[in-house]
Amino acid sequence: MKKQSAAAEPVLEPIEVRSAGAVTLEGELVRAPSVGRRKSHAVLFLHGFPSADVSAADTGRDMPELCQRICADFGWDAMTIRFRGCGRSGGEFSLARWVDDAASAIRFLKAEIRPDTLWVCGFGTGGSVGLVAGADSNDVAGAAVVGSPADFDDWAADPEQLLTHARKAGVISSARYPSDRQRWDAELKEVRAVEAAERFKDRPLLVLHGSDDEAVPHFDSRVLADAHGSAELRFVQGGGHQLRHDPRAVSVLLAWLDRTALSTSGQASDQLI
Repeated sequence: MKKQSAAAEPVLEPIEVRSAGAVTLEGELVRAPSVGRRKSHAVLFLHGFPSADVSAADTGRDMPELCQRICADFGWDAMTIRFRGCGRSGGEFSLARWVDDAASAIRFLKAEIRPDTLWVCGFGTGGSVGLVAGADSNDVAGAAVVGSPADFDDWAADPEQLLTHARKAGVISSARYPSDRQRWDAELKEVRAVEAAERFKDRPLLVLHGSDDEAVPHFDSRVLADAHGSAELRFVQGGGHQLRHDPRAVSVLLAWLDRTALSTSGQASDQLI
């Protein structure tokens, strides 16, 4: 599909998504013009885990811009949320509850837009939990994971360190949380993107990773691709963990989404990567 002609910047629509435990998630939605579309495609973009440089309050602030770009360039509907504990979303961080948040966002996007195909794309931890949620949803046509871990065994090996970091980053704000520490710790072993990739093998998957990722070893990307069996594995040479801000990675990601969506829906594409 060729890029859309220049027009006014797509309008961001604030939304609220209800997730597990009656937690409200903030988000943004961009609706593409329906004129001239034979098929409609929608994508859910999911941010990663807060870092030492980006707190929970600021995590995910760049996702709406990505929604606007895919809408303006390719005519897609797009949506993003802030996981619980981030931005103005309620709740406290839990890995399993982040999977619930992604699943709730998928259902919301499907009901609100009713696209012909729905895609999930996540960065870092968002890619892992998005793949887990997507593997268990018949509404998801395909997925992309960017700099995402195959599992969270390193977190599970030292949950106390993770909890300390989560409090410092602000994704956990209550001193009394988690009330069930044993359950919270156990989720770190139970949420496994590598198993989700295997369940996702009948649907297209892009695994995109920076060759110099300092946070998630690029070996994880190979594990995910191998588990899927036919994933498209792409490395960004010299790229670090924050591929959201690498123009090369973003171009590859958006072009792959558009090309693959068109091919799976029976439409020809003249967009080149």
